[in-house]
Amino acid sequence: MAAVRALEDLLASRQVWRGQPRAVPQEVTGQPTGHPELDARLPGGGWPSASLSEVLLAAPGQGELALVWPTLARLSQQQQTVVLIAPPYLPHAPAWSRAGLALGQVQVVHASPREALWAAEQCLRSAACAAVLCWPQTTDDRALRRLQVAAESGQCLGIAFRDARWSRNPSPAPLRLQLDDGQVRVLKCRGGQAPAQPLPLARVQ
Repeated sequence: MAAVRALEDLLASRQVWRGQPRAVPQEVTGQPTGHPELDARLPGGGWPSASLSEVLLAAPGQGELALVWPTLARLSQQQQTVVLIAPPYLPHAPAWSRAGLALGQVQVVHASPREALWAAEQCLRSAACAAVLCWPQTTDDRALRRLQVAAESGQCLGIAFRDARWSRNPSPAPLRLQLDDGQVRVLKCRGGQAPAQPLPLARVQ
């Protein structure tokens, strides 16, 4: 019967090679928001790539554009297409330009609420867009799930702006942020635990 030898003896006699531990770099799987303090709170270091994210707010004009402009500016400057599906207000081109966006890469689609969902799904799935922003009026979880699947299929960043009253409803979106009273609150972040404390909105603008 073969003799049993202690591992320490084998290592000492150099009959077994000891490998060196190798640090595994942390993979960044998100699109940076452009707001370092917010990115530090999100598991992937930003907006989840190839996914639908939700931004919930009481009414348009709560700082949601300042929240997304840095990401959209970076993508558009890389000659990637950014699409807005049926925004509630016509985008003010000078403001978007001052935010650093290459306006030639920004497309606006005007559509009815029902057509807007279809248009958002098609743009997300097309693989021709880097980011798609939409303002869905529906509370149908199936519709949001279709948008999430489309974002995954088209490897596209999707951002849906929705009314804050739906914050308690379940959602297939991996990331849910709420803008409220000058603060950004992480309601849900897949792959990590949502931080308990909100982040003052002024610090991410």
